[in-house]
Amino acid sequence: MNTSNRIALVTGATRGIGLETVRQLARAGVHTLLAGRDRARAVEASLDLQAQGLPVEAIALDVDAGASIREAAAEVRRRHGRLDSLVNNAGILIDDAALEPSQQSLETWRATFETNLFAVVEVTRAFLPLLQAAPSARIVNVSSSLASLALHVDPSSPIYGIKLPAYNASKSALNAFTVHLAWELRETAIKVNAIHPGAVKTDMNPGAQMDVVDGARSSVAMALLDDDGPTGTFTHLGEPLPW
Repeated sequence: MNTSNRIALVTGATRGIGLETVRQLARAGVHTLLAGRDRARAVEASLDLQAQGLPVEAIALDVDAGASIREAAAEVRRRHGRLDSLVNNAGILIDDAALEPSQQSLETWRATFETNLFAVVEVTRAFLPLLQAAPSARIVNVSSSLASLALHVDPSSPIYGIKLPAYNASKSALNAFTVHLAWELRETAIKVNAIHPGAVKTDMNPGAQMDVVDGARSSVAMALLDDDGPTGTFTHLGEPLPW
């Protein structure tokens, strides 16, 4: 894919996988919008990447605030008039791992779905007209292998005992949204896919082994997918995952 004229936006991009996704997209020549709820942090991160010669600009976007989402979409429209890639990276994991699934609080469920599902729906809806204005746009939803119902019921799977119900279910729902949106846009040039970044060492998962550089690769690959690439898939580093 010719990346020199593409414009991408990555949510939750001031640290971790999101920040690395911005770095890799920019290194590929994509003009990348580094979005974060804290404008000062987004500006600081973008200035650091700009100092490395990368085409990055900051944008304030709090995915949990409708007004912020609308303002960000309007800002992208004013600055660029379109969006070629949207990476819905922002997410939270606030389940208490010491509790059984039935013991997780309703507040945990609601807050998790608000960010991991409803915010993605709202952000995508706000930016969809800008994606439709691009020649061949891409939507990447950052999911997790923990979304897989097939793996959760398989005693031999590596995630069988990892029952973080609010987080897991929110990502299952995100996968369902991915499938439905891909179906809606099936006759267009827009491709919609969900990815599992891997068990990446971040603030959310400090005990993981995968480096953040590798964790961003799946998002970047789908954000730069060729026109003959798939839509409506759930993959990790190009390999399909069970729903």
